[in-house]
Parts: sequence; C-alpha cells; structure tokens
Amino acid sequence: MIIAPKLAVGQALRASMKQQRACCVWFTGLSGAGKSTLGNQLDQALQARGMHSYLLDGDRLRQGLCQDLGMTDADRHENVRRIGEVAKLMVDAGLIVIVSAISPFRADRDASRQGFADNEFYEVHVSTPLSECARRDAKGLYRAVKEGRITNFTGIDSPYEAPLTPEFVVDTSSNDCIEFIEKLAKQLDVGL
Repeated sequence: MIIAPKLAVGQALRASMKQQRACCVWFTGLSGAGKSTLGNQLDQALQARGMHSYLLDGDRLRQGLCQDLGMTDADRHENVRRIGEVAKLMVDAGLIVIVSAISPFRADRDASRQGFADNEFYEVHVSTPLSECARRDAKGLYRAVKEGRITNFTGIDSPYEAPLTPEFVVDTSSNDCIEFIEKLAKQLDVGL
C-alpha cells in the first residue's frame, strides 16, 4: 500500500486564497439530456461571479485521459473512476469542479462521492426523458443506434441507473435552465 505524503499546502488554504469553498458538481443523465450545456452554463455563471471553476466534460475526457476505454461495463466503471479521481484532485486544488458525464451506474457515482468530504459533492440528475434526448439527437448517436451502427448505448441496450437521492434534479425539456443555473451558481457562491 502506497501512503501519500502529507502536503504542506492543503485544500483549505487553496480554497481560501480563491475565496470560495471547493466542491464537485456532478451532472449525470442520458446522452442528449443537456449535461454539457448545463455544465458550460454553470461554469460561465461561476466565472462571471469571479469564482474559480473547471468543467470536466465526459466527451472531452474520452478524447484524452480515457481514450483507451471502450463502452463495455468494465470500461464505463473505469471511465467514471478516472473522472472521480481527477475531480478529487481539482477540488483539493481549491476549485469548483463541474463534471458532465453520463456515468450510467449508480454505484460508480456513489464511489466517486465517497472520495469527497461531506458537502463537497453535489449530484445533479439531468432527468430529461429518453424520448426527448432521442428527438434532439444532437450528435446523431440515437440514429446510429437505430441503424445498428452503435451498440451498448446507455438508455437503449445498456442500462442507466438514475440517482436515488440527488441534491438537484432538472429536466431540460420542461424547465427554464438559465433560471436553474443561476439558482445553482448563487447557492455555490454562498457556500451551498
């Protein structure tokens, strides 16, 4: 077992230098639900308030850090584990980290949550219905599934396990997302 050295400069000092409380806001939901859009909007709203935030988007991470992973269940578990570890390091750096990733398995999200102290992890279930996500099909993925070009697709032939007790829930097909993001940013700004 490797024991990490105790660092002279810790999260509390780093966050206080930024005049904020570090935390992770984790957007989860189906492909096309609006996770990346909401994550971008939250990042912009926090930056406009002078806060230090960073967006870890699942698609971008699959182009680099997780490019060696496929879409098997084992690879999806590892993908979320890696995202959680990076988010934990960034929270330790005093940042507000925004994760936007399907992260289909509840146990994986719960395991990521365990890496954070109390009140450092906020799960946002983007609960947009599958029918609306498929209608949007911004990336053409649902069409590719229908045509048989993609298999093991979350919500179709691979499971998505919705959170049981997320801190926030938003359905982008029926809610004013700008109002939701402003409310969330304001809560982060005052320390949730």
